[in-house]
Amino acid sequence: MRKRSWGFVVGGLLVALLLAGVVSNFASSHPDGLDSSLREGCTFDADDNITGGNCPAQAEQEHEIGGPLADYAVSGLDNEFLSTGLSGVVGVLLTFAVAGGAFWLVRRRGSAAAEGGTTTAGGETAAEGEAADGRQRAGTAG
Repeated sequence: MRKRSWGFVVGGLLVALLLAGVVSNFASSHPDGLDSSLREGCTFDADDNITGGNCPAQAEQEHEIGGPLADYAVSGLDNEFLSTGLSGVVGVLLTFAVAGGAFWLVRRRGSAAAEGGTTTAGGETAAEGEAADGRQRAGTAG
């Protein structure tokens, strides 16, 4: 990868880390579009608990598995600002690692195919097979 490309990738990673670690703490705590549509038809008390009505949100349950980053927070941390920011940073780093690994594999596979051409069922490239055929016709082994 060229220097300019690395600078772009590192710059993008730093911006994503800043947004996930700091700016995510200032996101709205109101329900998003999906949550809002699931809550239509219900009535709520002052603490935003469902008290009546008929809506799909009444069947809502805690996730059975849970996890260290459940509910956009790191379990075990009492500081809400730090917990939310840290979960965002971990999420960005995990996403970057998985995507980077996938791109690396695709790039590696693409460069191997470009170097040797297509491969045959025996694992040799078409160029290697043609060279072996030419040596056999010439009476040499190799």
